[in-house]
Amino acid sequence: MKANTKMLMNKDTRAQVGIGTLIIFIAMVLVAAVAAAVLIQTSGILQQKAQATGKQSTQEVSSNLMIKNIEGVRAKTNSTDMAGNISLLKLNVGLNVGSSPVDVNQVVVSITDGTTTNNLVYANNGKTHDTVMGGFPAANASANLKELLTNSTTPGANAKYFFCAEKIRDEDGSFTQEKPIMNTGDLVTLYISTVSAADTGFTSVGSVTTGGSMGNSGLVIAPRTTVNIVLTPEAGATTVAEFVTPSSYGIRENVQLYP
Repeated sequence: MKANTKMLMNKDTRAQVGIGTLIIFIAMVLVAAVAAAVLIQTSGILQQKAQATGKQSTQEVSSNLMIKNIEGVRAKTNSTDMAGNISLLKLNVGLNVGSSPVDVNQVVVSITDGTTTNNLVYANNGKTHDTVMGGFPAANASANLKELLTNSTTPGANAKYFFCAEKIRDEDGSFTQEKPIMNTGDLVTLYISTVSAADTGFTSVGSVTTGGSMGNSGLVIAPRTTVNIVLTPEAGATTVAEFVTPSSYGIRENVQLYP
């Protein structure tokens, strides 16, 4: 015969109670809250950094200056007495489509003739040399161009340290001599003095009367000279233009150099 087997199961319905259990529960809640706060803060910081990085990256690829063309002007006393070298460079500059606004006041123009290199800032930039261009601001762009060519006050010959600009197209009125802001669609001319030591005595450059007293830029833009110009904006890619001047300037006062 099979023996009868009885299985007895004890039911334990008691739970942990008391102040110790309450403390553990509260501690778990606090730890979870702190962990959640740390995660939220970290994700917020990462999001801000990602947005800043994205904005900077967009500026780097979109804020691009474009050099449309470069013209050289020879100084003269009359139609038959002209300098043997280029005395002034006129760069017509615009922005790429979709580019962010560019503050010309923060653009650095580096120019070299293979022997001498000048790093130029805008005439109203007083932070680089602790002063703005000598004679700035004049009444208009033409007057500032004359100051660029002739004024040799602190920090020295303006031609060695500064460039100036004039607007050609500015539909929104953003470009002024004091605050030269370029937007998409704007077109401006940047003026770079390249007066050599041998040509400082000529009385005019283009429409500007110099009175036979121009500042020496240290550059010599003679025929067959390789010239390299680099425009570096505050944000965005640099723009480079390199060209070789013609083998002879002949009787031309204005010489097309680039492209």
